[in-house]
Amino acid sequence: MSILRIFWFLVGISSLVSGIIGAFLPILPTVPFLLLAAVGFSKSSKRIHNWLINHNILGPPILDWQKNGTISRKVKLYASLSMLASVGLTVFLAVPIKFVMLQGAILTAVAYFIWTRPEI
Repeated sequence: MSILRIFWFLVGISSLVSGIIGAFLPILPTVPFLLLAAVGFSKSSKRIHNWLINHNILGPPILDWQKNGTISRKVKLYASLSMLASVGLTVFLAVPIKFVMLQGAILTAVAYFIWTRPEI
């Protein structure tokens, strides 16, 4: 395996793990990590790439984005609730206000991007 394929494989694995963790933690986004994992595996392992895009749970958001550039309303709602929970957790943990504001600004931009994408 070439160094470039190893690099892309590591990108795929780390992104897949981050995406799976993000499904359970409101701090990490799931779909962007799954998209990055799909890119990493497409450049390193066709077998794992095919497994990922054909997976019953992980595959549909990847395929929706790849085929149509769409994000389902369910994913948009889940992402928005996760972002709100993340800000709420940050406030609950008494993180300094400048970091809460920075997080809020970034997540507002992310939410804007998500909600301006077409739906299925």
